[in-house]
Amino acid sequence: MDTLKIATFNVNGIQTRLAALLAWLEREAPDIVCLQELKTPDARFPAAALERAGYGAIWQGQSAWNGVAILARDSQPLEVRRGLPGNASDPHSRYLEAAVDGLLVASLYLPNGNPQPGPKFDYKLAWFEHLIRHAAELMESGHPVVLAGDFNVVPSDFDIYDTRSWKKDALLQPESRECFERLLRQGWVDALRQRFPDRRIYTFWDYFRQHWQRDAGLRIDHLLLSASLADHLEDAGVDRWVRGEEHASDHAPAWVSLRLS
Repeated sequence: MDTLKIATFNVNGIQTRLAALLAWLEREAPDIVCLQELKTPDARFPAAALERAGYGAIWQGQSAWNGVAILARDSQPLEVRRGLPGNASDPHSRYLEAAVDGLLVASLYLPNGNPQPGPKFDYKLAWFEHLIRHAAELMESGHPVVLAGDFNVVPSDFDIYDTRSWKKDALLQPESRECFERLLRQGWVDALRQRFPDRRIYTFWDYFRQHWQRDAGLRIDHLLLSASLADHLEDAGVDRWVRGEEHASDHAPAWVSLRLS
């Protein structure tokens, strides 16, 4: 029986982290990769370097901010959608959807929302509403779908090392968590939490105050599986070693392995 490994990785600047990204791809060999925070315009996306590494790619860049991409090993993702339905006025590159290896895969970078309250938090919640509506349509389609990316939501207090210094942060607000919970109520499966219901798992460690050294992490990068994929979940995890490398992103890649018959 074949398996398919799908990963999500907020690279925090693909130009700066290209060597680290290529080293991770060579070592871990994921089949499908969703990238966030490219922070580069379309013309500077390193498609040639990724192709030499064996990955086809589609991307939606943006200078200095945001940006998402989908990579496929020994294959070329077929773009289905860029941007969320009903959100055409959004100038930011945050959502990309592709057909690859028999799946529909979305790479998303949800707004951070800080400071809150305020317009940035309002934008976060409005963007989340567009995602929730589109996710419902994807679920109803019955297609095998993976929503992967940096959701900028800590789903519960179990997903953070300590809430005390984060209580006012947009990532932990009840409104943010309720939006994430509404996705799960549609039938989406949080793969990491499904695989490890009782283990503290982190995907992000801030650069400040030695968060990495103290393992003071947060789980904000998620892979949500549609109901038709839930029974195919074989394994999931976080490649923590990437965060410990020199000049690393503040995120580590999270991944899921699916059994395919």
